[in-house]
Amino acid sequence: MALRLLREGVLAPHALLQGLARLSERPGGRLVDLLLDQGLAEEGPLFAALHRLTGIGPADPRLTPDPRLIDRLEASFCLAERILPLRQIGDATLIAAADPESFARLAPRLQAIFGKVLPSLAPAMRIEAALLAARGQALAHSAETMVPVLDSCRTYRKASRTALRGLAIAGAVALLFIQPILAALTLWAVVTLVLATGMKVAAFIASLKPIQRPQPATLARLPVVSVMVALYRESDIASRLVARLGKLDYPKDLLDICLVVEEEDQMTRKALARADLPGWMRVVVVPGGRVKTKPRALNHGLTQCRGQIIGVYDAEDMPDPQQIRRVVAHFAGAGPEVACLQGALDFYNPRKNWLARCFTIEYAGWFRVILPGLERLGMPLPLGGTTLFFRRDILERLGGWDAWNVTEDADLGMRLARRGYRTEILASTTLEEANCHGLAWVKQRSRWVKGYMMTWITHMRHPVTLYRELGFKAFLGFQILFLGSLSQALFAPLLWGMWGLMFGLAHPLSPWLGASGVQALTAVFMLCEVLNIGIGVLGLKRSGQKLSWLWVPTLTAYFPLQTFAAYKAAWEMLHKPFYWDKTTHGAFH
Repeated sequence: MALRLLREGVLAPHALLQGLARLSERPGGRLVDLLLDQGLAEEGPLFAALHRLTGIGPADPRLTPDPRLIDRLEASFCLAERILPLRQIGDATLIAAADPESFARLAPRLQAIFGKVLPSLAPAMRIEAALLAARGQALAHSAETMVPVLDSCRTYRKASRTALRGLAIAGAVALLFIQPILAALTLWAVVTLVLATGMKVAAFIASLKPIQRPQPATLARLPVVSVMVALYRESDIASRLVARLGKLDYPKDLLDICLVVEEEDQMTRKALARADLPGWMRVVVVPGGRVKTKPRALNHGLTQCRGQIIGVYDAEDMPDPQQIRRVVAHFAGAGPEVACLQGALDFYNPRKNWLARCFTIEYAGWFRVILPGLERLGMPLPLGGTTLFFRRDILERLGGWDAWNVTEDADLGMRLARRGYRTEILASTTLEEANCHGLAWVKQRSRWVKGYMMTWITHMRHPVTLYRELGFKAFLGFQILFLGSLSQALFAPLLWGMWGLMFGLAHPLSPWLGASGVQALTAVFMLCEVLNIGIGVLGLKRSGQKLSWLWVPTLTAYFPLQTFAAYKAAWEMLHKPFYWDKTTHGAFH
């Protein structure tokens, strides 16, 4: 086909050589896609030549596809293959495709379903638009239900919320017995504090040990890497995002950037249309559905990705230019059980204000100390929402992301661990924007906390099964990471009151503690503070951020903000559990 296009004058000789060389490096690649993506041919002349060379005529743009025919082939399959059943003509079915080679490749399936096929050609964008118009709801449903029902929180419906409301009412009644109830809750908060401190100590010590990674194998052929960026109301940041992604140092013919936008988000779609996207970046439009969440958008985008490795970035991200090469090298040297790589996150506006400094210190401790330590300890890792890379086959085997979970990353990290897969920390950093306005920070953090609540509830539906799949150590780690951190956030005010014990003030636990108990708790609290400072200082040192270490002790005033976020999250669990409280990007430079 390439030589015939050369003779038709559609391809220049150098473009032919480039196209053939790149096609040989892209297993399963399609010539038409490659020529258009890399700017080696123009769409109009290319399709005119394809009509002449193949004898396949153009699809009439005025034809409206028959939804019943799409359903027979499945809308998601049509979208992935960029193929569109149009209508029946006698005993034959008229079908449009974006690539003439699709008819030979898919012939067994097409003939089994439709019998005689009348082929026609249409550009991919027109096919995608027609599919969204005809079967957008089916595509939305597919994206919302990719994760098996037993693994998804979408069954968290009226019964679950009624149970939580009943628990809240019972809690209100229990206030009639305020002192013993407060004492019990305080004791629970202390227990979770001790367990969380123990895990932090273990992670801190483990992070000090160097980790030996296998030497990456020499690859004869680099893989295609798809990176999805979910965008919603991001018109102000679209042009900067395109410029930042353009700095990625990876062969552009092997890079597939999918900018995933909601169908109704006209502002962002228009901004991207003005951004003059290169051929290796494309817009993927997500049809409206029952929920509007990032994981739902990623599931829809996944069906259209072309790579064997799937990456995820956020709209405001500034990745290390060498990051994709490091991902490919890491996967090449890792065993097949390594399904996911988590890169480190940092901020490009750490000095904006006090909140930005504290957020930077918190991230430094989490990504440079705690997560590496947990990996070395063999614990399941709650993933971050960006700078994530997956082996595609494993991601699809798990059903992608839970479209209903507003902290889809933490949930996916747990599902990977339950299936026996591992996540490793990638030696590469992405800079993003620190959310450093108080109300915006609480809104973002409340979404994270709500997702942790939902993830814990979902995975604990069958605790015995969870225990068997994870084993004792990982099961305990899950409880501390999720239930422990939630308890710390919700019951923190009870612990704040215990600082008064050091000064002889009354507390619900005072009658049971005695002098030795107060001394023990004082020691625990002091250890926690010293440990948090140590983690923050070590994290800053490893991150290379030039913040003064004197800011680290001020985290004592920063962490209480999470309690406000936790109460907002608890309220939303009762009233709007699947609501995505969007973070505004581009406002805190």
